[in-house]
Amino acid sequence: MRKVLVANRGEIALRVFRAARELGLGTVAVVAPDDTGSLHARSADETVEISSYLEPGEHIRAARETGADAIHPGYGFLSENGDFAAAVAAARLVWVGPPADALRRGGDKLEAKRIAAEAGVPTVPEATEPPLIVKAAAGGGGRGMRIVRSPDELDDALSAARREALAGFGDDRVYLERYLERPRHVEIQLLADTHGTVLALGERECSVQRRHQKVLEESPSTALDAELRAQMSDAAVRFARAVGYVGAGTAEFVLDGREFFFLELNGRIQVEHPVTEAVWHIDLVQWQLRIAQGERLDVTPQPGGAAVEVRLYAEDPRTFLPQAGRLERLRLPETIRVESGVAEGDEIGTGYDPMIAKLIAAGATRKEALDRLAAALDATEVGGVRTNLPFLRWLVAHPVLRAGDTTTAFLTEHPPLSAPPAALPDRVWREPFRLNLPPPAAAAAPEVDAAAGDHAGPGEGPSTVVAPMPGTVIKVHVHEGSTVKAGEPLVVLEAMKMETPLSSPYDATVLAVHVQEGDRVAGGAVLVDLGE
Repeated sequence: MRKVLVANRGEIALRVFRAARELGLGTVAVVAPDDTGSLHARSADETVEISSYLEPGEHIRAARETGADAIHPGYGFLSENGDFAAAVAAARLVWVGPPADALRRGGDKLEAKRIAAEAGVPTVPEATEPPLIVKAAAGGGGRGMRIVRSPDELDDALSAARREALAGFGDDRVYLERYLERPRHVEIQLLADTHGTVLALGERECSVQRRHQKVLEESPSTALDAELRAQMSDAAVRFARAVGYVGAGTAEFVLDGREFFFLELNGRIQVEHPVTEAVWHIDLVQWQLRIAQGERLDVTPQPGGAAVEVRLYAEDPRTFLPQAGRLERLRLPETIRVESGVAEGDEIGTGYDPMIAKLIAAGATRKEALDRLAAALDATEVGGVRTNLPFLRWLVAHPVLRAGDTTTAFLTEHPPLSAPPAALPDRVWREPFRLNLPPPAAAAAPEVDAAAGDHAGPGEGPSTVVAPMPGTVIKVHVHEGSTVKAGEPLVVLEAMKMETPLSSPYDATVLAVHVQEGDRVAGGAVLVDLGE
């Protein structure tokens, strides 16, 4: 291997470039037409424009044009696409990832559940009645997922999940599982070579999530003791062997008390891989490249200390709706590890994930890691676009998080930027107000139903529903003259590969609809007028 093309963008592309250079390898970036000014395109030894990140043939063409002899898929896009892996191998290029068959067997969630059962790995039971969760068979990263708590929600949830899965993965198959209300989300990091060695490198806890996507990750988990860790690690290794896994991957589980269920095997490097690197003192991306060249896993890494990671996003800190705009100012901390795919002056658009950076802090103890992260967040500055920075400061100081008692229901039970428990220091909780945000609403929710204009309730005259961020209208549920109940969907926007339904804030009559399906709208654009 001499030169590596990264079939991806953003911070993961930069991460792979760094690992490749440390191994003496050349680097090639690919860039879509709407992404030509991005940081990753400016950071590789060579850059090739392609028509789309989702087109396998374009990456292979770019590799041939530049003489790259290996392709690293990063995460997202085509990273778990078995057909892409097979096409790379057929082109006589090195695929930096698991074999195509392993991707197909482990990446198809339905097939993975069958294999897990045969390997004696417990899985979440299927469900036909609420509460249940709709999941994309080829999905990941929270896309193509919908929670259903009543039978009348099922049809809309299936339609939305299928649309999102097709847009994100090119596959609209979905399946239904029992929904666990308050589990913990724990995953095991795997590393496997082509010579039969499979290592389990401890766990990461990723229970704090918004829109089914992770917000904070840490290792080790406060929920695991040595016995439970060994049981989950053994289950992860058994599944990896059953699918013939090679490279870096992650077995994801939900943990309910001491009972755990296998969710999926992510056949790629994870966004949160630096947490494991900090605790196990191993470079996972370098090992991906070394394993792809046939090297043996001849290491016996030993864990030590603790690490925690948060994801800084361009999004509303209360509702988690994505935001767009230019990064007029970006000051990231220098006291901890930072992975970023953007720089000051770059544009955060609506076509890609809104993550600005990952901040990773390590320490001898969990408290030390969290304290270092809190100090780093205090030193972080972002201007020009709204971000979740106030939320992250709130989260890292929260007593439930500090006690290690978070579950996937954390943000439902503790709405973002909600009022503080009396035990916390005032200084921490004044942060949001110092940043000129409005006072926290007691019943704020992780996802809003609608953004209202001049009036927000009945009896006050007409009100407008506006786009909370730039996006594309993919569904219009109402027309002029429609009557709607509070919470009934009006319009669905798609932005940054995620769907956001906008619902009526109260019982109303639709006075006017200003958009059609397929329209691109700016943030603040009037979508629907409502009256009593």
